[in-house]
Amino acid sequence: MNFLCHMLLSGADEQILAGNFMGDFVKGPLAERFPERIRLGINLHRRIDSFASRSDLFQRSRRRLDDHYGLYRGVMVDLFYDHFLVRDWSNWSDEPFDHYLTRTRSIIESQRAELPERLQPLVPVIFGELLPSYGEVSGIGSALTRMSRRVSRANPLSGGEAELLRHYHGLNKDFRGFMPLAQRFAGEYIAAPS
Repeated sequence: MNFLCHMLLSGADEQILAGNFMGDFVKGPLAERFPERIRLGINLHRRIDSFASRSDLFQRSRRRLDDHYGLYRGVMVDLFYDHFLVRDWSNWSDEPFDHYLTRTRSIIESQRAELPERLQPLVPVIFGELLPSYGEVSGIGSALTRMSRRVSRANPLSGGEAELLRHYHGLNKDFRGFMPLAQRFAGEYIAAPS
């Protein structure tokens, strides 16, 4: 789950940020299930995912990974991009990373009643353990192992951080090309009249 990229692409609106943060945990039509700006954030999350799936740079990153990872390559690239985002945080945000995590956690906690039930207990883990560790390859490895356990069928995710190390330079180059395009895409979506 690339929580960090999604959150950074949310702009300044707190409800959009909360919606984008919860995007992977909300399935199906939204109708009136959430307040309007949270719905916009969930839709932004979905649009960013679609944008990434069509992006030549994101697809290049997927193809760099060993074929045996199959459909999980996209999930892995999501996490790898969060790693590069943390590593070069000052290139993408003027706010120090630890301040950003504290501020966005406070925003997410303030929207707790809107969060899907299965996401609520994960918020302390995401902000207290996962996101702070994403700047290290070992943190990405821990996240992949955690994810591997949550998937009901056998999967190759645990140990997948080896692919990050194996293709580090190329994946980082892809990310540096992808992120400005994603920022522009998300900004235009948020700014567009509803």
